Amino acid sequence: MSEIVFDPKILGGKAIIKGTRISVDFILELLSSDMSIEAILKEYPHLKKEDILAAYESASKEALN
Repeated sequence: MSEIVFDPKILGGKAIIKGTRISVDFILELLSSDMSIEAILKEYPHLKKEDILAAYESASKEALN
């Protein structure tokens, strides 16, 4: 299962996908620019579909708070 973490040493403490330097914000930008999950996975092969879904879920929870 993918995990979203906050590390003050990476990207100023923004929410990132654990084990990467890819922020939740960046994933959301890609999705909002009509990039499909499949296209993101092709462009960033070290990511898994679960990573993208975890980023989306994290942002959704944040929006509700």
